[in-house]
Amino acid sequence: MIRIPVGILGATGMVGQRFITLLKNHPWFEVVCVAASPNSAGKKYREAIKGRWVMDLPIPKNISDLTVLSVEKDMDEIASQVKVVFSALDLDKEKIKEIENGFATLGIAVVSNNSAHRWSKDVPMIMPEINGNHLNLIPVQQKNHKWSNGFVVVKPNCSIQSYVPMLTPLLKFGIKKVIVTTLQAVSGAGKTIKGWPEMQENVIPFIDGEEEKSEKEPMKIWGEIKNGTIVSSKEPVISATCIRVPLEDGHLAAVSISFNKKISKSKIISEWKNFNPLKKMNLPSAPNPFITYMDFANRPQTRIDRNLENGMGISVGRLREDGINAFKFIGLSHNTIRGAAGGAILTAELLKVEGYIK
Repeated sequence: MIRIPVGILGATGMVGQRFITLLKNHPWFEVVCVAASPNSAGKKYREAIKGRWVMDLPIPKNISDLTVLSVEKDMDEIASQVKVVFSALDLDKEKIKEIENGFATLGIAVVSNNSAHRWSKDVPMIMPEINGNHLNLIPVQQKNHKWSNGFVVVKPNCSIQSYVPMLTPLLKFGIKKVIVTTLQAVSGAGKTIKGWPEMQENVIPFIDGEEEKSEKEPMKIWGEIKNGTIVSSKEPVISATCIRVPLEDGHLAAVSISFNKKISKSKIISEWKNFNPLKKMNLPSAPNPFITYMDFANRPQTRIDRNLENGMGISVGRLREDGINAFKFIGLSHNTIRGAAGGAILTAELLKVEGYIK
């Protein structure tokens, strides 16, 4: 198979680095272009990233000697080389919108990890196993902007990956309220513990903007396309508390849920185990199973379970009845794989299968 040429915008940052490691030897996509800020432009990638590479794996040899291009100044050159760009930009939100729209105007498929376009009315925010049907908004977006082949698709916030997958198959039983507390690793802020002294032996009970994202983004994901836009769901009501903890990777969520209908513990576990909408599509990055239930009192644990299914699997455990709400559980996801670069790559795989990426 001839692989589809792709580029990475923001290639020197933590998520950009994760894209590079995950796309190494990908059967469908080949990284042919890396782009970053003017400070890195013109340098070999290995030089631009010197002293800043934080991945466990070394820089792939085919990437090391690539010349870093400027995200803005070299837009035409980038577009001439690729069919898809993965956006891991860390800039002003309006500037990111301008850049991502610019690539779409040039006929490029943009799959963004950034939050800039998450609330654009005609931009689908995709969790592939949950709302792949929202890709039907792409032709509307293209018509709105007069784009022929280009488009923008985004992935949601990393923290919601640790509980929205478990809530989704239970919506049909009438979830009334959700109370969630997320314990989020420092890589979610694009940092390491070593490079963030304030986080060592410390917990910070506030992450700017995170609680609003955790409460509102699931509602767009569960929403419906009406009149060329996504109308967010109004239920269930979610109340979120987001806490930064001194871990390198992995977001863990403690969740309480109440139902309008009576449901048993065994039924919930069965729904989780059978919830795998992408199973028959054979997407390279799709985990199988999607959700893994761990029947142990002390699991899932961040350090030993975050890499489940190559970091793309969601784990859940400690399901028990609650005297206040109906049930409680603990969910876990890898924030820079499932919640960031890996989720974007899986979205691109779905886009290819659905015919949006040629």
